[in-house]
Amino acid sequence: VCIAGDGCVCPISTNDEDSETGSGDGALPDYVVDLIEKEIGGDLKSLKKVSSLLEKLTAENKLLEEQVLTVSSSVPLRVSAALSAAEESRVSLEGLLQRERVLSNTLIQHLQGAQPWADSLGRTLEQLDNTEKHMKYLQCVSRIEELSDSIQQCLMTNSIWEAVVAVGSMASLDVGLKQSGCSHLQAFLRDTLHFWHKIIKDRLAGDFEELLIQLHWPFISPPTQSLSPPANAQELHSQLELLVAQLLSLQTSYPSPQYRLPPTTPLSLPVQIMLLPLSKRFRYHFTGNRQTNSLNKPEWFLTQVLMWMANSSNFMEEKIQPILDRNGANVNAKVELCRGLLTLAQEKLVSDAPRLLYDDALFCHLVDEILQFERELRTTHSYPSTLPGALHVLLDEVVLQKWLTVERKMAIEKVDAMLSAEGAWSSQYKDISDMDELKAPDCAETFMTLLLVITDRYRALPCPRAQLRFLALQRELVDDFRIRLTQVMKEESRNPLGARYCAILNAANYISTVLGDWGDNVFFLQLQQSAVALGEEELLGPLGVTESGRLASLEGSLFEGLLGLLERLRGDMLGRLLEAVMRDVQKKNDTNVYPCPPRWLSLPSQCDQATMSLSSLACPLMQCLRDHLLQLQQMLCLPLFQMGWQDLAERLDLFLYQNVILYNHFNEGGAAQLQFDMTRNLFPLFGHYCKRPENFFKHVKEACVILCLNVGSALLLRDVLRQAEEDEEEPGTPEGQQPSPVTALNELGVYRLAPCDVLILLNLRASWPGK
Repeated sequence: VCIAGDGCVCPISTNDEDSETGSGDGALPDYVVDLIEKEIGGDLKSLKKVSSLLEKLTAENKLLEEQVLTVSSSVPLRVSAALSAAEESRVSLEGLLQRERVLSNTLIQHLQGAQPWADSLGRTLEQLDNTEKHMKYLQCVSRIEELSDSIQQCLMTNSIWEAVVAVGSMASLDVGLKQSGCSHLQAFLRDTLHFWHKIIKDRLAGDFEELLIQLHWPFISPPTQSLSPPANAQELHSQLELLVAQLLSLQTSYPSPQYRLPPTTPLSLPVQIMLLPLSKRFRYHFTGNRQTNSLNKPEWFLTQVLMWMANSSNFMEEKIQPILDRNGANVNAKVELCRGLLTLAQEKLVSDAPRLLYDDALFCHLVDEILQFERELRTTHSYPSTLPGALHVLLDEVVLQKWLTVERKMAIEKVDAMLSAEGAWSSQYKDISDMDELKAPDCAETFMTLLLVITDRYRALPCPRAQLRFLALQRELVDDFRIRLTQVMKEESRNPLGARYCAILNAANYISTVLGDWGDNVFFLQLQQSAVALGEEELLGPLGVTESGRLASLEGSLFEGLLGLLERLRGDMLGRLLEAVMRDVQKKNDTNVYPCPPRWLSLPSQCDQATMSLSSLACPLMQCLRDHLLQLQQMLCLPLFQMGWQDLAERLDLFLYQNVILYNHFNEGGAAQLQFDMTRNLFPLFGHYCKRPENFFKHVKEACVILCLNVGSALLLRDVLRQAEEDEEEPGTPEGQQPSPVTALNELGVYRLAPCDVLILLNLRASWPGK
């Protein structure tokens, strides 16, 4: 609607097109129409509100006009004020810039005038710095000379402690000059320090050596317990404590690099002096042309070192260690002496090892003696595992590679010898039932013992990478032995039921079992972690992320590949053995057809027989099975026999089901005889090895259930199965009217046979009504 000027109401168009075109075609905007609709509506009686609405809108229009006029008049004033402020800021900025230029010019002129004064002052300060450095330099020289004179005076008056303290002060001065850059001053100081340190050390060492002689050091043979101590024992002990304390103080004040034994910390200075007579004896006997210096007798010098350690142990613990503790020396006297003696042995081994690389026998003897020496050192003498021992000599690349080569060569030779031995395939524990569970032949047990000996030899090596190289050798030897087993197996495959064939099978199982146990061993698990961390591709092969993750999380094993190959060999051999048994069984069955087809239809029913007995034609088959089971039980280890008889039972189950049951028709008496032969004769043959042997003959057992059903139950079952077949052919048939065939079979105890197989068995029944 629209309100005209005369108050009349007329309709107007309010569609979108009219709204968009505006008022050019006489239409009002939509918001005006919405306002009228809201205030007046479509009721004609509300037209009286028009006048009030008009007045309201007029007032609002007037107010808006006043506001617009007010704003329009105030804007020019604000703009003018802003422009005035900007002009004032510009004038002020120009004034500041002008002042800055004046001050800058003044400052430049001042600096130019003061530059000569500054240059002169700089030269003066530099002269003062040089003078100060010269003074400090001269002070250092004077301090060095003062300390040197003081040390000389102390030595002349035999004041050793004061001399040691002065040496300590001189050493502190040397430390302070390290960052000075005064190379000549440092060289002078160190020469002086070395000079006085050597003099004091030589004097103390001479006194200490004389005292050690009085104490009967060194102990070449085991010390004997004297009945009464010497008269001057207390005096000797006091001198010992004084000299050891002075030597420790001298070493602490200036630990000279000449006593350092890389890569460990330096030996204690008293122990170094105590080692001198032992070192002389060692070099006298084990160097040069002495008869005791023999390449083929490394045990001579190694045993001598161990004897010296043992002979000196009590003296070091009872006499020297308390003095070291009282002087705050954080060292173990016994370990210190062992370190020094071990250094003599290491130097000798490093010298001798390269000369034995071309003689395998002597080299192997050397390795054996080093391993024995290391065990004695770590166990008997409690040498710390954190310190290097004699085994580090074997980690040299040339020596280690020679060791690996010799181990491989000797292992292969031993394998050749053990496989060609007369009793290689017989068990040495065959007459002891408690120890012969795995029935491992002598060659397999000897081979795994060989691998275990190799493990014991390299287990103590301090380098994981070297240990992994020996592990790779072991894996190579295992694979080589597996190939040899395969070759012998192929030669014996013509007689898979023979004793040697079964011995090979037991050998493969024994090696697989031992390797499986090794995979869970802590030592090999640590090697596995090391192999993953070091990325040993030679040992692990090209692994993906998943395989590396499995090994790192200890889910896999370093022997997985070998275990897979051995498992495959074991499975193939066991399969061939069982095939031979089945061929023998089938041969017996073909010779004496169990029972011939007409017999199943002519047997009397069970109620017509006084007692049932085993079918005469089944006796050879049962006897053959019994003999083979006893034979396998005697020749195979228990795990293999368990797998073997279970697999044999399943093969026999299918054979009887397919070649006896499905091949014949049965009357009531024939079905009963079949069930009697199976449940009372066949199943008990396997009852010696499990409680429910019928579970391994599911086809035969369930076939006997179907064949022995009474006529009524058989008819109902046949109807259910036939109806199910018809329902499958006609998908539109409603379900639920007949029980499902699977449910019906399960109620009878039939779970393995399918409904179609059961229908075939029902058709083999000859006793149907009307027949």
